[in-house]
Amino acid sequence: MSFNPMSTDQSECYLNGVFQPLAQCQVSVLDRGFIFGDGVYEVIPVYGRRVFRADDHLARLSRSLDAVGIKNPSQANDWLALVRELIARNAPDDQCIYIQVTRGVAKRDHAFPQGVEPTVFMMSFPFPHVPEQKRAQGVACITAPDLRWRNAHIKSISLLGNVLARQLSVESDATETVLIRDGLLTEASASNVWLVRNGRLAAPLRDHDKLEGIRVGLLQELCGEIGVKLEFRPISEWELRCADEILLTSATKEVLSVATLDGKAVGQGKPGPVATALYSAYQEAKKSQSH
Repeated sequence: MSFNPMSTDQSECYLNGVFQPLAQCQVSVLDRGFIFGDGVYEVIPVYGRRVFRADDHLARLSRSLDAVGIKNPSQANDWLALVRELIARNAPDDQCIYIQVTRGVAKRDHAFPQGVEPTVFMMSFPFPHVPEQKRAQGVACITAPDLRWRNAHIKSISLLGNVLARQLSVESDATETVLIRDGLLTEASASNVWLVRNGRLAAPLRDHDKLEGIRVGLLQELCGEIGVKLEFRPISEWELRCADEILLTSATKEVLSVATLDGKAVGQGKPGPVATALYSAYQEAKKSQSH
């Protein structure tokens, strides 16, 4: 989900009640998001200027805010109105809306400050579609130990652990780093991970060790529609390496097949039938579930 801010300096953003050019947007260096990474975020995909599964994304934002003790500064309808206004103010038909809420500006002290208003920032960037050739071939991934904190279910802006994990894949010319903790699959640096064995789709249990992506609920629905069996259970590293298919899901990857893991082919080394069917169903869902 990376982008070059210099290429978007004509875009409009939102900061604490004001829409303004992104290039002119400024936040205090005493903001706790800058000092402590004390805040949460959300990324909402937009297709054809229509928001995809907005209710789910805004509900997750609310859960993250509750988990870190920041009062939600807006109701869901107000958030959605801001999202729609930001979409209208920016050019691409396909966008990602990034929302960040921090605890606000205060003197540097680890304890929560009193009487401080949260900082609310929103921006739009062009949706980074996966190139069709890469999607058709599948992507390379590597594995690494999951060394992040144990509250990964919170969509926190404190992402250094994820950043370091993702950099490992960059240095290996891979798309993602799949994370293993205590011999079990958790997730990837910026994706949920699924595997297929004998035609059945499996995903790790939902718990605090991983972020439940919005695509988790969506894939549950899609599996029901296309007749794919799905189970949530512990997945060992051994089983991951023996999978017939491995899939990545995220707001920008949608459903993306893994062709190699640590340099070894996954299944036939190309997208398999379950991933292909789920990606096709995902495209249909974008048409019916975007508003």
